[in-house]
Amino acid sequence: MIPQFEAARTAALLTPVAAADALAGVLRAGLDPETCPQRSAVHVPGGGELLLMPAAAGEYAGVKIAGVAPANPALGLPRITGSYLLLDGPTLRPLALFDGPALTALRTPAVSALALRYLAPAGRALRLVLFGSGPQAYGHLEAVRHVRELTGVVVVGRDPDAARKLADHAGALGVPARTGTPADVAEADLVLCCTTARAPLFDGRLVAPGATVVAVGSHEPDARETDTALVRRAAVYVESRAAALREAGDLLVPEAEGAIGPGHISGTLSDLVAGRMPAAGERGCPQLFKSVGMAWEDLAVAVAMYRAAGGTTARGSSAT
Repeated sequence: MIPQFEAARTAALLTPVAAADALAGVLRAGLDPETCPQRSAVHVPGGGELLLMPAAAGEYAGVKIAGVAPANPALGLPRITGSYLLLDGPTLRPLALFDGPALTALRTPAVSALALRYLAPAGRALRLVLFGSGPQAYGHLEAVRHVRELTGVVVVGRDPDAARKLADHAGALGVPARTGTPADVAEADLVLCCTTARAPLFDGRLVAPGATVVAVGSHEPDARETDTALVRRAAVYVESRAAALREAGDLLVPEAEGAIGPGHISGTLSDLVAGRMPAAGERGCPQLFKSVGMAWEDLAVAVAMYRAAGGTTARGSSAT
């Protein structure tokens, strides 16, 4: 049998910083996100969606099978389900099976943390406004703490009790925190959007010119967390132009409105890692990083976890 990593062990194998380093490493090694296979989505009767995300690079291949079931939380079940199968590239023999939601809960904050290394103001403690109170909100709080010093956190959530719980968690980590409202973005240096919202969460005109906004909550062309006002005035960065122009409602809705064109994207994660973009302090507008989540990211983090666990390839050589 191949090794199976349940949620707790999957989450413990890698820190957000190490996961971000793994993502940067594959980009520096030449991986081109623009060539990554598209996500396949299948509607499931009852309102759910089945997602299939395959990728291959170097010595490895892998596929994530994820279910999105919006009605699950009301039943006391996770909204996201699934597994990740890691394969030896040349032989396509299975190497390991990871808990899919746990992998995603690490991968997505790691992608954001990597972008924030280049986009977020440096040299001073930052004020964070965090939208959401689910697993991604917790994961992003943990990841951002290791990228930038935080002077305070404001949690904005639909569920007041869940928002207070996350604020208390931040406080226990040593970061002053409280709950707040969307208007708090006016005082933020960082705004993280980790929700299932399908409509804008705040007024983009309130965001300060030097602030950085990260939106990770959707991969659907008609769903968005940020508004047209913010997108129009921001420098926009994405994981891949092709993926963003297929799936990022935060950009596609303003484009459909005629507010922006496809050329509005300033750069990609690869551009940032390669140093092809100016430093954040040299730009006088908000910085917006829109993530839709991509299969190459899952593969990079899964490989790093497998190596951290001491895994070997199907041909018997050490994975490290």
